[in-house]
Amino acid sequence: MARTEQIVTTVSTKGQVILPAAIRLRRDWLAGTRLIVEETPEGVLLKQAPAFPDAKSEDVFGMLPFTGAPKTLEDMEAGVLAEARRRHDCD
Repeated sequence: MARTEQIVTTVSTKGQVILPAAIRLRRDWLAGTRLIVEETPEGVLLKQAPAFPDAKSEDVFGMLPFTGAPKTLEDMEAGVLAEARRRHDCD
């Protein structure tokens, strides 16, 4: 984004900075938007924080409840094959 004008804001006694409405609207930063503050050699960079933190499969594996008997590898392969055939037949 090219800078067309220089905007000046003030840090409050509580350390708060007001971002101009035009910038918030362009970025779609509504009240409550979480921002990452990164110090750079040129100054301070604000980036919108991701909605969800990064997760590894081992962090979430087994989170959903399952009450049936465990599936065998053959059961899983048959399920994948059946779904592939179903999708192929729909095209």
